Amino acid sequence: MKQDPSMRAVGWAKSLPLGCGVKTARDWTRGHLATLGWDRTAPDAADSVVLTVSELVTNAHVHAHSDAQLILTWDEECLHVTVHDSSPRIPERRAPDDAALGGRGMLLVGALADEVRTHACPRGKDVTACFRPRPPDEPT
Repeated sequence: MKQDPSMRAVGWAKSLPLGCGVKTARDWTRGHLATLGWDRTAPDAADSVVLTVSELVTNAHVHAHSDAQLILTWDEECLHVTVHDSSPRIPERRAPDDAALGGRGMLLVGALADEVRTHACPRGKDVTACFRPRPPDEPT
């Protein structure tokens, strides 16, 4: 996964309007993970990233009632997956009711990512999950 040593980071950004399906975000993310080679070298991490994107974009659309801006940044150590929405409300990890259909998204993101941060912004918030890929034979 090492690239040109002069390259410090590479990134991509996509706007996802409220009416846009989350599948668009997943497909777009998978394409960029393939350019990094993660589909071959870190398939489990790639799946975790795609599931996290799905959860965070869904949160922006459903809970924040907002368009989502999805940003992927690879710094050769960590893939930062950031979703920005216009709601100032910080997401909470909560213990879901066993009968509830939702409420597990941030628990799931926290379990999948190596690190999760939330940052309040003047016009909403950013939720960033970081992923450090491991070779397929290295334990998590």
